[in-house]
Amino acid sequence: MNSTTRAVIAATALLAFASARAETCSIHPPAHATDKQLAALAKVPQSTARKVALDSLKQPGAKHVKSAELEAEHGCLIWSFDIGIAGSNLTHEVAVDAGNAAIVSSTTENPAQEADEARGETKPAHGG
Repeated sequence: MNSTTRAVIAATALLAFASARAETCSIHPPAHATDKQLAALAKVPQSTARKVALDSLKQPGAKHVKSAELEAEHGCLIWSFDIGIAGSNLTHEVAVDAGNAAIVSSTTENPAQEADEARGETKPAHGG
C-alpha cells in the first residue's frame, strides 16, 4: 500500500470518527460562551438531567449528587454531575446532553483522580 492510499484511509477514518463524535451531542455552543449564554442554549433543565444521571447508575446503594455544572466540554453543551454512592469511595462523573438528555459519557474516578481534577492537573477522558 503506498503512502497516498494510507493517507486517504487515515483521513477517511478521522472524518468518520469526527462525524460520530459530533452526532453524540445536540448543542454545540460557541467558544468562550458565558455561563448566561450556555444557560440560554440549554433545552433540558438541570432537574431532568439530574434524574437521568442518577437513573443511569445501576450500582446498589443510595446515590447523591456531589456537584452539578452546565458546561461546554469537547464542543458539547452538557450537564456534568459528580455522583457518590453510599458505601463507595468512588465518584461517578456523568455527562448528560443539555439538548436531548442523552448520556454523553459516564466515568468513574478514585479519590486521587478526583483531587487531581479539582487542582486542575488532569481532566478525565470521557468515554461512553
